[in-house]
Amino acid sequence: MAVCPGDSLLLWFGLGPGSGAQCKNQWLPTGLRILSGSLCVTGPCLPTPGCQDHPQQPQPCQLDEPAPSSRELVCTVHFACQTLDVYFLPLVFLCRDCTLLLLWVCVLLRTSEPKASNASRPNILLILADDLGIGDIGCYGNDTLRTPNIDRLAEEGVRLTQHLAAAPLCTPSRAAFLTGRYALRSGGAGFRVLYWTAGSGGLPANETTFARILKQQGYATGLIGKWHQGLNCAARGDHCHHPLAHGFDYFYGMPFTLIPDCDPRRHSQMDVLAGSAVRHYVSALALGVLSLAAAQRCGLLSVPWRAVWGAAGLASLGLASWFFCYGFMRHWNCILMRNHEVTEQPMDLERTTGRMLQEAVAYIQRNKDRPFLLFVSLLHVHTPLPTTKAFLGRSRHGLYGDNVEEMDWLVGKILDALEENGLRNSTFTYFASDHGGSLGARDERQQLGGWNGIYRGGKGMGGWEGGIRVPGILRWPGVLPAGRVIQEPTSLMDVFPTVVQLGGGQVPQDRVIDGHSLLPLLRGAQEHSAHEFLFHYCGRALHAARWHQRDNGWMGGWIGDII
Repeated sequence: MAVCPGDSLLLWFGLGPGSGAQCKNQWLPTGLRILSGSLCVTGPCLPTPGCQDHPQQPQPCQLDEPAPSSRELVCTVHFACQTLDVYFLPLVFLCRDCTLLLLWVCVLLRTSEPKASNASRPNILLILADDLGIGDIGCYGNDTLRTPNIDRLAEEGVRLTQHLAAAPLCTPSRAAFLTGRYALRSGGAGFRVLYWTAGSGGLPANETTFARILKQQGYATGLIGKWHQGLNCAARGDHCHHPLAHGFDYFYGMPFTLIPDCDPRRHSQMDVLAGSAVRHYVSALALGVLSLAAAQRCGLLSVPWRAVWGAAGLASLGLASWFFCYGFMRHWNCILMRNHEVTEQPMDLERTTGRMLQEAVAYIQRNKDRPFLLFVSLLHVHTPLPTTKAFLGRSRHGLYGDNVEEMDWLVGKILDALEENGLRNSTFTYFASDHGGSLGARDERQQLGGWNGIYRGGKGMGGWEGGIRVPGILRWPGVLPAGRVIQEPTSLMDVFPTVVQLGGGQVPQDRVIDGHSLLPLLRGAQEHSAHEFLFHYCGRALHAARWHQRDNGWMGGWIGDII
């Protein structure tokens, strides 16, 4: 038992059962007013069912004024980070006369903003699909693809119907998601998308991600899956653009992105795009060399043999360059890394889904006793649509449909891991896609399940609806209302300030942040979106703008392709 000096009080707080109660040291009271005196306290969480034990050493504090008699003790508990519907039973040790007082104080917290009281330092799980169209899951109207786990997430949380990506391509959209800023502001407009693992360029070091801010707030920060924000700068292995250089303390996944070359059963994408041109030039050069050799042999031209052999060597060098550039695409780009170490090169697509799931579940288990941010950046449903045998042929929409249903299963397993570790109620979960869907570009009517193909076009189609309108689902049991639908315009960039606010951090003040926190909208404290305009870029070109009149809801909608 600690000994209190002078007129100080030593309090031990036990967290009793309450609606949505989670015992975490960050949620302990930081102030107790006893009549005219005040006391700052820290204490341990007493073990209770369903709670994690996070002890701290009690620290006695001096009262502003002498403690009153035991009959006059009246307590009002103040919180830096409050919890909703939680009963606290403090045991108070009055050290003036070394007698033990049991003060029964049962405080049922129902403040004027109860949702805000539980909105501090939850675990944060962000799940981002790749190329998933808004019409490809059941809760958005598709009755031809089975996505029960994502649908359940929407039933238990809030569904956004006008959730928009900042770009129709992976790299700039994800840069905006991570930083809360249009990719144009961070130099991400010129390259549009990174095409090589070894290519220069990526998310600049002076950009601040939500992972960096939450790491500073004491969160464990992990990324499982796709990065696609660059890797190296001046030399191989400097890893200046690596996830660990941008605030994540753990990374397992692809530094690049899936490409058709990753599937050994498919033709190389670069072979298709550039191979014919390369073969044309090499063939022309080879034909010229043979013609020179024939002319020299027949005495028709007086050409030194050294020149003939030089041309032949040049043709061979061109062929070898093409082969080494495009013939090893899978080996160079389709790799898996754990932190800075390459663990699989090339990656085995048959086992990748299982490995991603195993890593995500293991990360949750390792960090269940501390606040964590886990960004699960799915490889689904990007081409070449690697799908395990268990899901092949199950859907009504071929390989793409099989891959969507496997993605839903994967999401369900990750959500189950939260439940099994007692973290469901203490975790803010977000599901979305980085941009519009691949299927929409190929077969809109099939994608939308009878929605008349209103999402014109898909990936890479600039400001078209199919390229930038994505699903957006958020769940936080006991805090966000279940089953709510919000039709206000929101953006992937809004995740940055939302996550920073949840983690107790501050958004950077030295730069423009284009996103707005979703919390006021999600809780109902704000009726309309904070966005008046949302812009949609493709490279440096502004393709479209969406206008939202804040006071009267939607007005005008699309301005259209203005550049």
